[in-house]
Amino acid sequence: MAAMLGAGDGALGQIPLEQWFFDTPVCTRWWTTATVVTGVLVQCHILTPFQLFYSFRAVFHKNQYWRLLSTFVYFGPLSFNLLFHIFFMQRYARMLEDSAASVAHFSWLLLYAAVCLLCIAPLFSMAFLGTTLSSTLVYIWSRRNPDVRLSFLGLLVFRAPWLPWVLIAFSLVLHGHTPKDEIAGVVVGHIWYFFSDIYPSTHHGRRPLEPPRWWIRLFERGPDVPTTEMHAGAMHRDLAAAAAPEVR
Repeated sequence: MAAMLGAGDGALGQIPLEQWFFDTPVCTRWWTTATVVTGVLVQCHILTPFQLFYSFRAVFHKNQYWRLLSTFVYFGPLSFNLLFHIFFMQRYARMLEDSAASVAHFSWLLLYAAVCLLCIAPLFSMAFLGTTLSSTLVYIWSRRNPDVRLSFLGLLVFRAPWLPWVLIAFSLVLHGHTPKDEIAGVVVGHIWYFFSDIYPSTHHGRRPLEPPRWWIRLFERGPDVPTTEMHAGAMHRDLAAAAAPEVR
């Protein structure tokens, strides 16, 4: 599967499972774990997809609030499709989380994307949002790494910003219909990318989607940490903002 989209690092299976698990950033680790566990439970008929999909009526009229989370962790029973999505989580969500300023910043990104997708899902009849959330993260990563070269099936070589569109085209050919879930993910991802990487360069460094201090404090064990002392990933975002006009 790694050969399907080349130019990666740390493929699954090259390190012991336990070491891989604890080396994975915390948000990506538990999202991957929840996805695998959910797939196994459905495969064993302990759960059914009907208990997991997102429905506005089921959540807010029948108080089935677990669907707000389960919709993001179900990609189907044990199958190649599930492995494909786990590969994408481990590859792109992990790299995006590694480059984030902190766990608080990446978790805020996940919260933003989840809330946006839950709001628009009823408009497009999207019941499972895991693929859509994954598409959001892939889009953001691809725009922040414009010089990375990828290969698809060993035949098509392209730069990272084309990755979301290659996946949309592949899904269109494979399934024969417009992948509205992946397109929705791209739209949500572009809004985040614009306000986090492009907007600050023209508005004195202001970042409208930056997590509030109370959210950051939830993830800090000590006193408030000045922004300049946070994870070096903040520098990565500033460099991406400076280069943004060249990759739009």
